[in-house]
Amino acid sequence: MGDRFTSLYAVRSGFFKSSGLRDNGRDQVTRFSMTGDVLGLDGIGQEHHICNTVALEDSDVCAIPFAGLQELAHEIPSLQREFHRAMSREIVRERGVMFLLGSMNAEERLAMFLLNLSRRFAASGYSSSEFHLRMTREEIGSYLGQKLETVSRIFSRFQQEGLIGVQQKYIRILDSAGLERVMARDSD
Repeated sequence: MGDRFTSLYAVRSGFFKSSGLRDNGRDQVTRFSMTGDVLGLDGIGQEHHICNTVALEDSDVCAIPFAGLQELAHEIPSLQREFHRAMSREIVRERGVMFLLGSMNAEERLAMFLLNLSRRFAASGYSSSEFHLRMTREEIGSYLGQKLETVSRIFSRFQQEGLIGVQQKYIRILDSAGLERVMARDSD
């Protein structure tokens, strides 16, 4: 946070947490990034980064100097279009998450989070039904706007209902349709 913007970072492997400070000085998780995502987009507009990003496990990124990317994009129009598509996908994804979080209860938020993570793992070539959470329950709560106790209670409830299997940070999605139904409960 506050560093001068010079590069974007393509995540080659690993898992990251981005966060910023709220008005009250508390840390707020704003994003979880994984293989295939691009870090550093927050610095483009103001030419300095507005969030902190830390690796949650051993990770590898590829630094892409932004000035060089801009030069290449002017020479290769298809590269510029692809860069704009990537930025647009990120904006649409983040906006969609914010809209959903603003209108969901605690159970719906956690169900949406697990399903979204499952889809992202699948898109990266990993299992969509079994994965290790790289973040803590407290970090999940920060991202979802919930207290640690609420997140833990809902994980337990989902496990009791047979929707997921939980063994510390190892998650098995046993009933993805059931998680989808949790998201639809209040919309009926």
